[in-house]
Amino acid sequence: MVSASRTAWLAFGAAALVAQEPASPAPARAEPAALDDRYVEVVDVPLPDDAVLEVGGLALRGDDLFVCTRRGEIWRIEHASGDAPRFTLWAEGLQEPLGLLDHDGWLYCCQRGELSRLRDRDGDGRMDELQTVASGWPLSGNYHEYCFGPTRTPDGRFWLTLNKPFGDEPFGKADFRGWAISVGPDGEWVGECAGLRSPCGIATAPWGEVFYTDNQGEWCATNKFAPLHRGEFLGHPWGIASCKLERSKVAYPGDVEALAKDGMRLAAAARTIPGFTLPAVWIPYDELGRSAAGFVWDTEGRFPPYRGQVFCGDQYSSEVFRMSLEKVQGRWQGACYPFRKGLRCGVTRVLWGSDALWCGMTNRGWGSLGQAEYGLQRLRWRGEVPFDLVEVTATHNGFRLRFTSPVAPIGALPDAFAVASWTYDLHEEYGCKPLDRRTHAVRGVGIGSDGTTVDLEFDGDLEPCRVYAIDCSAVRDADARQPWHGKSWYTRNAAP
Repeated sequence: MVSASRTAWLAFGAAALVAQEPASPAPARAEPAALDDRYVEVVDVPLPDDAVLEVGGLALRGDDLFVCTRRGEIWRIEHASGDAPRFTLWAEGLQEPLGLLDHDGWLYCCQRGELSRLRDRDGDGRMDELQTVASGWPLSGNYHEYCFGPTRTPDGRFWLTLNKPFGDEPFGKADFRGWAISVGPDGEWVGECAGLRSPCGIATAPWGEVFYTDNQGEWCATNKFAPLHRGEFLGHPWGIASCKLERSKVAYPGDVEALAKDGMRLAAAARTIPGFTLPAVWIPYDELGRSAAGFVWDTEGRFPPYRGQVFCGDQYSSEVFRMSLEKVQGRWQGACYPFRKGLRCGVTRVLWGSDALWCGMTNRGWGSLGQAEYGLQRLRWRGEVPFDLVEVTATHNGFRLRFTSPVAPIGALPDAFAVASWTYDLHEEYGCKPLDRRTHAVRGVGIGSDGTTVDLEFDGDLEPCRVYAIDCSAVRDADARQPWHGKSWYTRNAAP
């Protein structure tokens, strides 16, 4: 006979295995692109049998890597980048920590119901002190009420993102789900931004702004990368009733569900819904994965051609892609590009090491192209600089493309570029297919004096609130090399 408590545990375990998105076709293997292995090495980290690294967070202290897992553990890996890493179970019994931050001798992590900090006071290699930094955000008991983070801002606040529930809320509707919240030095928290859906990644940019990634679904057309500014509404109406509560810093945006019940183009939503904020980058579904997750900036040039850009893991496609940003008329916008495919399974967290990018992975319940159940790998630059599209930026009536080396002049250069665009709707239906597709003929091409920049001009103005897919696969450099990755997707919110 199974006890009542055992039955409840089995029911919870079954729910925890439910995928976070609607069922997809059985995934194929995650294969690297043709030139991926040539430029970026994937280094496996051997794991002991008792270390089930379903990675929720990564933090580095010297050469010791700390890894928190969805199973509630924190592992310490000494000499993590060496040939013989040593694993120690540093802490256990946490409730699904999905982020890790090393600050002032403490490891900070988000459990479902609290922001905690932990340390090893006596130096015996195990955590022996845990303090609650903040708590009190409501929980309904739904399996999908994840808490991601934290990240810390220059003013000393910690920011977290709270997943909305998927399905039943067994103990009633919980406030502030689908929000970004911040915690002050006194442990008090406030609701900073509303309208989030499944905000798996959150981090602070080198200049101090907080950004996050969200996953496609209802009211979220496709994966996106967006800044989080106090008072903004990001589009999902689930938790907007909490705007009326004392802790909220967001003005109530109105009855969004009624306003957009038949769907509303993004440009119209940005004009009419109070506080509605467009993302910096729309990440096209199934072009660059399905589940954007953790991300970092390459401030040190560890992947030299792309210094300053953002590198983001995707939990479904088992890849790391990159993004570039620029500020136009006071708002962020930019492009996303392929980078490295073929990792063991879904990438949830990324972190810079001394010479490589750590990639923490998990597959359970969140099916991925990579077939491993979990893992830890590193991406290491091999040293050779490819011919590649580095960055796309907006011009008044077109785009400027920057390459790693001079392009070869060819007779029909405009024909070497294929440009298409589309937009999305804000609606309750799951995701959104590209709408109002257009192709754009390149009217003129200008090559910069050093040959590495190419300006594309078009007839008429390019509309805002659209994604522009730019394919330059037919371009070659002086050595007749094709681009490593010849595709990009630029989110154009405004023209310079």
